[in-house]
Amino acid sequence: MERPVRFAAIVPQAVALAACLLAPAAAAAQTETDAGYKAPRTAWGHPDLQGRYTMETFTPLERPEHLAGKEFFTEEEAAELQELLTAEGVDPLAGNVLALDDEARRQDRLYQDSDTHYDNSVWLRGNTPKGLSSRRTSLVVDPPDGRIPRRTPEAERAASDRREARRGREFESHLVRPFSERCVVWPHEGPPMVPPAYNDILQILQTPDYVAIAPELRTNKPRIIPLSAGPRISDRIRLFQGDPRAWWDADTLVVESTNFTGKTLFRGAATEELIVIERFTRVDADTIRYEFTVDDPRAWTRPWSVEIPMVRRDDPMFEYACHEGNYDVRNILTVNRNLEKQAAAREQ
Repeated sequence: MERPVRFAAIVPQAVALAACLLAPAAAAAQTETDAGYKAPRTAWGHPDLQGRYTMETFTPLERPEHLAGKEFFTEEEAAELQELLTAEGVDPLAGNVLALDDEARRQDRLYQDSDTHYDNSVWLRGNTPKGLSSRRTSLVVDPPDGRIPRRTPEAERAASDRREARRGREFESHLVRPFSERCVVWPHEGPPMVPPAYNDILQILQTPDYVAIAPELRTNKPRIIPLSAGPRISDRIRLFQGDPRAWWDADTLVVESTNFTGKTLFRGAATEELIVIERFTRVDADTIRYEFTVDDPRAWTRPWSVEIPMVRRDDPMFEYACHEGNYDVRNILTVNRNLEKQAAAREQ
């Protein structure tokens, strides 16, 4: 199907979501297409992407400085890292451990302090332990150095202004607290989608006219993406998830999203001019190659692209009830009001 030109918005009234059969999870995803692989088809002829997948990985978004010039780990290096990262007791929230070039510090970072009130390696560890998703040394594939491009001078000034405006006001009210803390939106939800810290399962469902993507860890509604619609919504309407339009490029699902709100500040810089192009290609029975390109000339000096394997996972999805159980904002503000009272009492 040809790429559509900005055509109209339809508000989907209902989407009949089909059930999907799940295959066993893949051990370590490689995103090269298997020779001669043909994606299975839905009953209406589109490539079948349906299923539950994970993007979890210890692969960093940006290439660490000590790995500059090294796009891929060798097979031996990847095998050693996989054994290290998936060992018993490793904290799935260990963070960007590959940014550490000292082996002792890297190993030390992988394990939680013993005085924690719960053990991440137990309650966040899935049936398939988190490891590397490929042999790449970064999820960023363009620019070739594996680094997000520099921010524009305008974006740097805007970030500085925001920091200055919040200085001394970080706990003034709920309105200055981060969106994720307030259960408004998580920065990984997308588009573009990036691996969250935990509960990294998402489900893809398809009908002839829509593709639905439902991440487990989300505060917004599932993404419902039309495959054919009218002109785009007015430029005056801005959405956290943008206004998506999708089409098939051979066996690849392409999604273009515009009309974002500048409030989300993806990677601390994105503006209302953000355009996100996503590509979903099923490369074998258990893997979708997920790629996205971010283009925002007010935020970055050039577009940049990421590739993340999405690996089939038959783990169940659980409800993420952020609003229903969210006492953080009240407690955070209460604690800081008490601290202010104590400080005022000491000054008397």
